[in-house]
Amino acid sequence: MMNDSGAVQMARALKCAALCLMLLPRFLLAAVMLWLLDFLCIRRKVLLKMGERQDSPDDPPVCVSDSNKMFTWESLRAVWHGQKLDFLKSAHLGEAAPNTEVVLVQERRQVRILDCTKGKRPLVLNFGSCS
Repeated sequence: MMNDSGAVQMARALKCAALCLMLLPRFLLAAVMLWLLDFLCIRRKVLLKMGERQDSPDDPPVCVSDSNKMFTWESLRAVWHGQKLDFLKSAHLGEAAPNTEVVLVQERRQVRILDCTKGKRPLVLNFGSCS
């Protein structure tokens, strides 16, 4: 029989694997979109350059910079992180709002957001600046 730490580690590993399997289709779709966007932008640049080019021996060869690509490891890591954050957030469109704790400034005490509602009046939260 597994000890508690082994069971906890196994549960975490299974949760991580399930999360990866659920996020993989969304991530691959976003990656393909970035690749297509790069492909279309580069193709457009090449075609524009070729249209401007004269058949002169002095003209330099057509060169497209790779410095402004969107399909990079950094962008793929950012997409993966964004997909993961979006999937794990507690608020989802069309579902009940989370009832998190807030601090009442005047009374300096913590309450739940829905404790501040009064009847059927809408609740307005003001996220003002603290700077």
